[in-house]
Amino acid sequence: MKKLFFTLILAATYLSLTFVSCKKTVVNNDPTTGKLQINFQNYVDGSPAIFDTMIYINAAGNHYLVSDVQYFISDVTLYKHGGNSTMIKGWVDYHYIDSQIPSSLVWNVYDDINIGDYDSLAFHFGISSDKNITGMFVNFPEKDMSWPDVIGGGYHYMKLNGKWLDVNNIKAGFGFHLGIGQNYDSLGNVILPFIDNSFRVSLPSSSFTISGGVTTNINIRMNFEKWFKEPNIYDLNYWGGGIMQNQGAQKVAAENGWNVFSFSK
Repeated sequence: MKKLFFTLILAATYLSLTFVSCKKTVVNNDPTTGKLQINFQNYVDGSPAIFDTMIYINAAGNHYLVSDVQYFISDVTLYKHGGNSTMIKGWVDYHYIDSQIPSSLVWNVYDDINIGDYDSLAFHFGISSDKNITGMFVNFPEKDMSWPDVIGGGYHYMKLNGKWLDVNNIKAGFGFHLGIGQNYDSLGNVILPFIDNSFRVSLPSSSFTISGGVTTNINIRMNFEKWFKEPNIYDLNYWGGGIMQNQGAQKVAAENGWNVFSFSK
């Protein structure tokens, strides 16, 4: 019963975020700056994601479900008409998103942002190597994103967990976990340096306006199916269930990540 109650609350919260428009809420009387709220959404094939249900088929023909997703974005940059840019960094320069924690799906950005029309935004998927330091998070849930020191340290960029029907039509679990990569010698020893698989995401069709004294709402959407789609067809039967120490799979996933996110108002 408790699990059902939590599921209903999570669903209601997620649906409310799904239909948030680029609305504005009065926050102060400063005519030169406004606030930004970023809402995070999870989609599959153009519709809000339905978790824990084997109803999806990826580009490789794998039948799959997603149980949950956790990830970081950082160094969010807003690009204004005329070429000027602003990086969000007033309180923290990263945000943690967790499909099982409704509050994490909303980021009330601390910064006061100059008014005006913005062409687009971009962000770093994960945490860049110069900032991704072991021990920087000491509290739940971020600390549970830790990446073992022996394979690079720091923190996962993402945990996308689910199941698929394998070649024997048996339901198998997958951990589509992205983070620091490694190469190995013939004896299985790590060949340094480690590999930074994080990447920059640009959302060119993401214009919005910041008005004085109000909060502007925008939506960033993760489209799960695109992790498996382009430019590489990602076959779960080929890569298997766990890829943390498989740089080949990590590279393919990172190359597909450029097109996973979209913007809406």
